[in-house]
Amino acid sequence: MLVTLPTATAEDSTGLRRLTQREDLFGYEAVGRLDFGEQGYCTGVLIATDLVLTAAHCLRGVARAGNVKGLQFRAGLRDGRAIASRTITQAVMHPGYDPDQRMTAVNIRNDVGLVKLDTPIPAAVAAPFVVSRLPQAKRQVSVVSYGQGRDAALSRQAVCDVLGRQAGLLAFDCNVTFGSSGAPVFDDSARRVRIVSLVSAGTRGQRNKIAYGAELYERVAEVKRALRAGTGVIGDTNFGSRRIGVDQENDTGARFLRP
Repeated sequence: MLVTLPTATAEDSTGLRRLTQREDLFGYEAVGRLDFGEQGYCTGVLIATDLVLTAAHCLRGVARAGNVKGLQFRAGLRDGRAIASRTITQAVMHPGYDPDQRMTAVNIRNDVGLVKLDTPIPAAVAAPFVVSRLPQAKRQVSVVSYGQGRDAALSRQAVCDVLGRQAGLLAFDCNVTFGSSGAPVFDDSARRVRIVSLVSAGTRGQRNKIAYGAELYERVAEVKRALRAGTGVIGDTNFGSRRIGVDQENDTGARFLRP
């Protein structure tokens, strides 16, 4: 097992619901698909009108290429239509994330990245989400994501069980897969749902599906500071990457591990 966390029996988790119609998407327009040209995609979410939060490991290929050419964020994408589409001008990974290391507990804890849009998406079109802490007593979350086999539209799992939390890490039983990396994990304790984690890694198999993510509140503040300071920021130059199959370790997909 990648991370040792106390686990609970999952009993109340719900299935995935495809957000097919425009009204289904209401309130989740800020979640979108972060496309890497022909190289793949991750899920991302607006936390400001010009900032998209995603997993740092989604940006590994970008970091190696040293540019963001070809990157595009499509907010609320469903069946070829997006609420808004923007190109990316800058990207940055959390300073504590090591792209040359496997997804250890330390790397999952720092698996946070930001991309900056060329022009803001108005909040009236896609309202950004607030990043918050998950209350200690909270035992359920929700996830909105894309994924392999369901990449044409967002899917929402309204209830996943929190299986454990330890040293800034969360484990939950949400139904996620390749392409779900960077998907926001939401808490509904406030009037509007708030982001408390991102899908970072997980196990694959028919039983005991577990996904992992960091508790985000401090991590997002740290990566924002890096962006403002220009620390590790990747600019818009020449883009290059390579395509990797979904059964291999992928620079633009989730790190899903076999139990």
